[in-house]
Amino acid sequence: MSDNEMKSRTIIAWLEDKPGVLNRVTGLFGRRNFNIESLTVGHSEQKGISRMTFVARGNERDLQQVQTQLDKLINVVHIADVTQEPTVVREMALIKVATTGQTRGEIMQLVSIYHASVVDVDMTSLIIQIVAPEDRVESLVKLLDNYGIEEMVRTGQVAMVRGSSRHGHSHSFATVAANGTGNGNGHHA
Repeated sequence: MSDNEMKSRTIIAWLEDKPGVLNRVTGLFGRRNFNIESLTVGHSEQKGISRMTFVARGNERDLQQVQTQLDKLINVVHIADVTQEPTVVREMALIKVATTGQTRGEIMQLVSIYHASVVDVDMTSLIIQIVAPEDRVESLVKLLDNYGIEEMVRTGQVAMVRGSSRHGHSHSFATVAANGTGNGNGHHA
């Protein structure tokens, strides 16, 4: 693969829950004119540690440089590029679709086929929730677009490595965050 070939990477970063950390991390991408395709942040299994999953596109050199720079940020506890790992990847979407008496049944049938669910019903619309791999979410969105999507929100991808891995529960993030122990920059050795 060429060093200049554009590719997509899925990276997970564990961050200390402190004000401004997310801003510093995303600012790093902005300074490098790097586009984040997907960004999801939430609490992890460790108190005081958030888990950020992001998907970014770039050439090999730029992607490696961003990962190296992320690793230097003081409040970043651990980083894992899981692009080549066996992972479970999901995205959640809420989609409000216009309905009529004639189209409601068709839309409900699509919802069933995609193992999605209707989470709100109104006389003129339905709100549909789907949790699935990105391509499956995208497929349902394209079909529902034929009925008239009034509003939509998507979470972006979240990823978790399958089975026992070095990216799982074996990390002592809480100890690292609380004691500042690690390899000198707050990172787990």
